[in-house]
Amino acid sequence: MSDRYLSFVNSPWGRRLAQAVGLPQPLALQRHRSGQAGLVNPVILAGAGRLAESVQRLFSATDTVAATPATLRAPSTVKVQGAVFDATSVTDLPHLDELYAFFHSNAKRLGQHARVVVLGTAPEHCKDLPQAVAQRALEGLVRSLAKELRRAITVQLLYVAPGAEDALDSSLRFFLSRRSAYVSGQVIRLEPPVDSTTAIHWDTPLAGRRALVTGASRGIGLAIAQVLARDGAHVVCVDVPQAQQALQQAADSVNGSALPLDITAPDAAALLQAHVSQYGAFDVVVHNAGITRDKTIAKMTDAAWRSVLAVNLQAPLQLSQALLDHQGLNPGGRIVCVSSISGIAGNLGQSNYATSKAGVIGLVQGLAPRAAVRQVTVNAVAPGFIETQMTAKIPLLIREAGRRMNSLSQGGQPVDVAEAIAWLAHPASGGVNGQVVRVCGQSLLGA
Repeated sequence: MSDRYLSFVNSPWGRRLAQAVGLPQPLALQRHRSGQAGLVNPVILAGAGRLAESVQRLFSATDTVAATPATLRAPSTVKVQGAVFDATSVTDLPHLDELYAFFHSNAKRLGQHARVVVLGTAPEHCKDLPQAVAQRALEGLVRSLAKELRRAITVQLLYVAPGAEDALDSSLRFFLSRRSAYVSGQVIRLEPPVDSTTAIHWDTPLAGRRALVTGASRGIGLAIAQVLARDGAHVVCVDVPQAQQALQQAADSVNGSALPLDITAPDAAALLQAHVSQYGAFDVVVHNAGITRDKTIAKMTDAAWRSVLAVNLQAPLQLSQALLDHQGLNPGGRIVCVSSISGIAGNLGQSNYATSKAGVIGLVQGLAPRAAVRQVTVNAVAPGFIETQMTAKIPLLIREAGRRMNSLSQGGQPVDVAEAIAWLAHPASGGVNGQVVRVCGQSLLGA
């Protein structure tokens, strides 16, 4: 679905008109393309915390460092495409001045579509109260920068627990790349990995791995299958038997397999386990299938309530438990669920959908520590307004509001959700567990 306003304000005549009357001027996002370098380049590094050496080592290997300023106040006219500030050395409130000094001097140095990452220590891991307070304050700074910097610049905060220093690579490679174009203002916690990783081929990290994607015949599900296949996985595409033709086409397009299955059927778990017994356990499971049956609760039927909860919540819960209980996931496995901004903020006329998607967050938080014992991570993405067939049916004015009510002033694409899922599915993402990552352009709705 095309965004005519976005196209208009990025045309020469539309740009002049928007400037003249003060209309918003969002930039069309730059997304990752095959053959493109992974990390943005060049990147400026700052801060001297415990992660500085690990970060420097990553960039030294990929030749992307523009400069490491000797002082935080290092204004320059040379543009950079990224910035990483290691704030783990911020142990009290006066140390917050270091971040002010750096961003005050270097904000204008960031080019369009730049990527900014601040690294910190989660308050629960801090040794004393002043450090915990200062580290928690980073969240307000990061979320404000994500709204201020504009020009399609994204900003994230990664809290890295002691002992998780070696778990940084996959997250930095994601957030400092074009793959994270529609993710901004997020706070991610990295813990020591639940599994051990072997040598990783960063171009095809899922080579030799099996992935299951539900709701894979179209839309976001198809995009997920395509991105996981691009990263080397053999993708088993799942959808209802009624969609078998479209499902087979989707599976063929990614050189994967089609598995027609009603995930709400009483025997769904048994059928899936039979597939595992025949073809082998999965390394990645993505619970993407979802439906809407929108009405205010006063007008909603029992069937509309129950069907949405059955597909969106009950099926992921039952299938995840069955796979974990019966060795349906290999050690180092990844479960990724698709939640929604509606599950965080609620939405008019979507009490059933919001209930199911909030329940998905509860599933992630409750299952993650149990799965970690088996060296499996459980995470979720929470999309905002994504340009799909479903959102194309929304009335024009409501659709436009959904597109503009975020820091990037536009809707996301299915591939944005898929790229975030691919990061969470990555073999080197074992330190990301129990997290809910919003793919919403920093929506103004919700937390």
